[in-house]
Amino acid sequence: MPRMTGGEAIVDSLLRHGIDTVFGLPGVQMYGLFDAFARNANRIRVINARHEQTTAYMALGYACATGKPAVYSVVPGPGLLNTTAALSTAWSVNAPVLCLTGQVPSTLIGRLRGQLHELPDQLATLRTLVRHAERIEDPTEAPRKVARAFQEMLSGRPGPAALEVPLDQLPAEAEVTPCDPLPPHAAPVPDPVKIARLAGMIDAARNPMIWVGSGAMDAGPEIRALAEKIGAPVVRYRGGRGVLDDRHPLSLTVPEGYRLWPETDLLIGIGTRLDVPIARWGELPDGVRIARIDIDPAEFRRLSVDLGIVADAADATRALTQAVARRDDPDRAARIARARTEVAAEIQSVQPQMSFLEAIRDALPEDGIFCDEMTQVGYVSAFGMPFHAPRTAIGSGFSGNLGAGFPTALGVKVAYPDRAVVAVTGDGGFLFGGSDLATAVRYGINLVTVLFNNNSYGNVLRDQRRLYDGRHCGAELTNPDFQTYAKAFGVRSWRVTDAAGLRGALREALAANAPCLIEVMTDITREPSPFRFLAPHRP
Repeated sequence: MPRMTGGEAIVDSLLRHGIDTVFGLPGVQMYGLFDAFARNANRIRVINARHEQTTAYMALGYACATGKPAVYSVVPGPGLLNTTAALSTAWSVNAPVLCLTGQVPSTLIGRLRGQLHELPDQLATLRTLVRHAERIEDPTEAPRKVARAFQEMLSGRPGPAALEVPLDQLPAEAEVTPCDPLPPHAAPVPDPVKIARLAGMIDAARNPMIWVGSGAMDAGPEIRALAEKIGAPVVRYRGGRGVLDDRHPLSLTVPEGYRLWPETDLLIGIGTRLDVPIARWGELPDGVRIARIDIDPAEFRRLSVDLGIVADAADATRALTQAVARRDDPDRAARIARARTEVAAEIQSVQPQMSFLEAIRDALPEDGIFCDEMTQVGYVSAFGMPFHAPRTAIGSGFSGNLGAGFPTALGVKVAYPDRAVVAVTGDGGFLFGGSDLATAVRYGINLVTVLFNNNSYGNVLRDQRRLYDGRHCGAELTNPDFQTYAKAFGVRSWRVTDAAGLRGALREALAANAPCLIEVMTDITREPSPFRFLAPHRP
């Protein structure tokens, strides 16, 4: 058995799990781990950031873009707490993100002696945020506990995990037995009786609708085969973008699906919580039946449906396609096509947001990746920008994190340095982590960031004025000169006022192969709300 420090045992375990990049910000409790990173600098790189939140968001972006685990490391206590927004987002979007953090010395855990960075019960806090959290009590435990964390992150519904290590156990030495990766827990086999029941429901339905979410991200071919066999539209919101190419005649956005909702008699959710049709579309159509396919058994306690199948999305959809009868309904196909055409014309009223998205789509290559944010163009992208492949649209899911877009996109670009990556953000959200332009420059992360500047938290300002007789509070902003701000970091920048200017700036920025910032000047008073297309019953 090799003799290793606790830090070296962790690094060896990360390498065995294929990790070659860690996002981190060092501090006193983590010295033993970061020294082990330094000793293995030829095999694993550490990308530092200017704030702990960015390390976690970068790991999130890396995991979302690749579908593979990503790792970040920060000090305990306040350092860890600074990353919890990203951790909770990883939970919401089912991203396998591993947090490595420290602890006070072993003999002082739980004694509340006021040690540096101490929390009352850090491990308990972590367990409220992630699907698996453990403490490495001794270097000998590191290989097995790291392997277990990866196993849990990748089994069933993917999600984040965390490991904490007492300060004294990272430099401590011991005879360590390495542990190779553990296989994921076996996926549940689709129940053939339930598959047959759902096939019968589909065959009896006249107007079935398929909804897909992030749980269907790796089941695109199977879902396309099912949709084409039964002639059913496939509707997606945030998590399902790219599951079916939006150019496919059966691929529908939320407002297009809503157009067909009143006639729907069977709703089939695949890897989705079904929040939009159940909670945002008002009354259910008369007689509609609801079926779901989800790998997480807990989902069927959260939402009661007529038929639930616990299974991997691809496995169950493949079995279902074999069991259903083929149908050819020209009238149904015509109604689906009409919904697409009518909505495509109607959403052109959402200007200038639609014109900006068209400029971005024109500039992005087919495999380019778009990272959204809680800003006007980000909201409209949910229905106004087509996506052609899985994992080419990255967002914060139902967490809806203001400020997540730019740092998450940095991690996406680290994952795919040779692909075009464009982040959109607002003037409010960008300054949550804008100082990490320094990180982009230091590590050559050639991300193009499009910053929409309306001198406000635009959606808040619009809602306050609309709901409270024109009154507003805390929603207006005073910004720096973003052109000067970018130049202070050595970042190329542009300022534009319309879609034509954005289109030209994007071509130059993507060709520059360098960190770039494009500022788009907008006016919230002239930007219509997109929410009538996303949530028609929203107050």
